[in-house]
Amino acid sequence: MNPPATAERIVQAARALLARGGAQAVSMRRVGEAVGLTPMAIYRHFPNREALLQRVADDSFDEIAHHWTARKHGGDVVARLRATQRIYLDYALAYPHLFDHAFSLRRERARRYPEDFRARRSPTLNVVADVVAEAQQAGRLRGGDAWDIAMTLWAHTHGLIALYRAGRFSFDERQFREFYEASLGRLLDGLLA
Repeated sequence: MNPPATAERIVQAARALLARGGAQAVSMRRVGEAVGLTPMAIYRHFPNREALLQRVADDSFDEIAHHWTARKHGGDVVARLRATQRIYLDYALAYPHLFDHAFSLRRERARRYPEDFRARRSPTLNVVADVVAEAQQAGRLRGGDAWDIAMTLWAHTHGLIALYRAGRFSFDERQFREFYEASLGRLLDGLLA
């Protein structure tokens, strides 16, 4: 097996630093130390720190989308829709700094609703909107714009996660997951056909 290419090693090092300490922990010097390169050598692969952090964010989107796509087919379509929201929660709790960087922090190249999403530029919300549309076609969810419904689900999920991580719940993680599942159930009950 070949070792990862230099650019991939740089991304892995940046991701590890970001996962441990947030975006502020990622500097070209620290990344260079982690991979045995000078900071200037990193610029051969990434024009600046923002481009490197964008790549880490893009990889995070792809990772979540991969998990969602793996559950996209077969079985009950509403259960699959619930699974997409559960995977988002799992990722947020397992990788809080990566989650924040990908989904919560203002970034220059962040996708904007509705144009970027309707143009299918979101590897994550594409999967959710597709499952929503499938559930509508199967008669399981009410009619309406699949993208608007997908965005509503995302806002619900993201909002609860943000509140939990900001200390607005007195629950431990298990209790929060139970609340989250019940809340998601209430939202989906309102969307069922």
